[in-house]
Amino acid sequence: MYEKDGVCYAGVPSSDMKVTEARVVDDLSMLVLFSTGETRLFDATPLPGYPAFKPLANRSIFNDFEINHGIVCWLGGELDLSPAKMYELSYSYESVA
Repeated sequence: MYEKDGVCYAGVPSSDMKVTEARVVDDLSMLVLFSTGETRLFDATPLPGYPAFKPLANRSIFNDFEINHGIVCWLGGELDLSPAKMYELSYSYESVA
């Protein structure tokens, strides 16, 4: 856990990792391009089990995301997930040419 600007966060701070692009590919999964240059398959299926992320069980909410300052956000910015957590919940992905 760490604190930044008076807010406590779980995990390890990673100030340089950002999400640069993302697109939904299936129910509660998306391909995410990180500022590291890696494209990974993000699996959000465990998230709706947590009260704060319950809205993501609604596929239309999950699909309606935006990227603000390198962070994926839903519900107009009311709900977001750190790039580090997205990376943790994702898998290496190599496209087939």
